[in-house]
Amino acid sequence: MPIAELQVCSVEEADVTGGVCIVRVIGGTARAGQVYVAGGLRLGLTRIETCGRTAEFVDPPHAARAHLTGPMVALLTRGQVLTAVPPAGHALEDLEAWLATDPPLREEPLPPALRSLAAGRMQDDALPDGTRLRWGRVALAATRRGATATGADPLVRGAELAAVRGYLIDRFGPGPDAGGDPAALCRELLALIDLTPAEAAAAARTWRDLPRDRIRHLRRIKNLLPWMALVRPHLADGDPLARAVDAWTAVRPRLP
Repeated sequence: MPIAELQVCSVEEADVTGGVCIVRVIGGTARAGQVYVAGGLRLGLTRIETCGRTAEFVDPPHAARAHLTGPMVALLTRGQVLTAVPPAGHALEDLEAWLATDPPLREEPLPPALRSLAAGRMQDDALPDGTRLRWGRVALAATRRGATATGADPLVRGAELAAVRGYLIDRFGPGPDAGGDPAALCRELLALIDLTPAEAAAAARTWRDLPRDRIRHLRRIKNLLPWMALVRPHLADGDPLARAVDAWTAVRPRLP
């Protein structure tokens, strides 16, 4: 997909917080929530209007009224081109600072793109471990934002978060300054399951005869189990939590 570019026609109003410009879209698709760069500084596109109405997006070669954030707006000049920043163009430090503000869910980078970027960097063996752990935290934040944006089922949300948390624990070991708490992960996943292992095993014996929503429910439970098994070596054998994980691990092959 082409990167969005806006050419400034005029600056209508501006102050230290941002302003409003008339722009022409000369590349890609402009959408509210995008981040643009000009003169090495970043501007956020918070709203875009055409014909006096808020627009979801604007394509070339149309003009629009762009509401932008950032002090750089006051310094924009006619003919200057603003280029959207793709997800991979954001520095880790910028993303961490941005996420700390709890930005609106529609601001870019959107959760799926951010999670994909962060998960890839988290698994990059060429990066220092500390940097990979930081990318892992960004991946977790992106996953939470995505689940909130889509209203994901708790089991789906739990499996997506567990995939990141389980990887971090397995790769970097347990601990607050390492991959995290394996016991906490297992407790949280078990709390999402509304069946006992025996009940799940009984349902699995005739799963083909179950209603579709029950089959889906069993599959979502199954998707939680590999991440508990992955961190199981970090639990003491005599721990009741370890026994619960073992019981579910034994049931997993029978689930649909």
